[in-house]
Amino acid sequence: MRGGLPISRRSVFKLRQVGIGTLGSAKIKILLCGCVVLSLLAIANRNRDSSSFMGWTGDFDRSSSPRGRYSIVMNTWKRYDLLKKSISHYTSCPRLDSIHIVWSEPDPPSDSLKRYLNHVVRSNSRKDQQVELVFDINKEDSLNNRFKEIKDLKTDAVFSIDDDVIFPCTSVEFAFTVWQSASDTMVGYVPRMHWVDQKKGENKYKYGGWWSVWWTGTYSMVLSKAAFFHKKYLKLYTDEMPASLKEYITKNRNCEDIAMSFLVANATDAPPIWVKGKIFEIGSTGISNLGGHSERRTECVNKFVDEFGRMPLVPTVMKAVDSRYSWFW
Repeated sequence: MRGGLPISRRSVFKLRQVGIGTLGSAKIKILLCGCVVLSLLAIANRNRDSSSFMGWTGDFDRSSSPRGRYSIVMNTWKRYDLLKKSISHYTSCPRLDSIHIVWSEPDPPSDSLKRYLNHVVRSNSRKDQQVELVFDINKEDSLNNRFKEIKDLKTDAVFSIDDDVIFPCTSVEFAFTVWQSASDTMVGYVPRMHWVDQKKGENKYKYGGWWSVWWTGTYSMVLSKAAFFHKKYLKLYTDEMPASLKEYITKNRNCEDIAMSFLVANATDAPPIWVKGKIFEIGSTGISNLGGHSERRTECVNKFVDEFGRMPLVPTVMKAVDSRYSWFW
């Protein structure tokens, strides 16, 4: 070649390969960096309580209408420290309208307890929505009290909860949106199942605890220790639940949650909805820790079947999961 060093075609081809390889490597590095940045943004977005995708926050209705808010009905019994912790937590949850404390103790709540709880409610309530705190005083000590009709309840949704159970506000909000899409059924966190007792025949049943649900993925009840349902079922329980069953529940101090599951299933012929949620049990013991608990619950199931004249509970395998916070749906 003129005026320069001779360069072979093979050398030119190698230079081209090196150039293309370098450019391709740079593109790959840029692409990988972009993927890493997007992944970090996605993870950060998942961890925000107000996370959204394409502008959707998962809140269908934040208005003050009955459908847009919910009321807590909290059962308690001589565990004032637990009650204080629970009230302090839930009053910070958005879309909470009121808390009704089911009080069945022989003595009324002390003035100091009421002052403390009212102060907590005022301090934790959001500026745009002051949560109302009400003590529903009962003369009789009965588990049926948790399902008494509340005449002045402003919301359609009732979140029934025990004083020793705490769920993050984000979990409660998600369960509420699930309930809004199926407001005639029960939506809750604690599933249970009934099984046909093969030894005693097809009309006899056994109560299935958590492990049977975990093993089979099947359930037919969600317990009222942590569940949403429509306020109309409080009236239905008060007016229509057979007196013999109420007396049985009061005497045995058990199974009011199963009775409510029977009541709702009998009215709807539909299964409940189990919602995935992280549960924090802050109490130490309960009736479920006592010996013979499963046998007593089995007795309840069969007694309720006899009273209702059929088995209304409907098994299902469906589970509601908030996909914004779950890598595997």
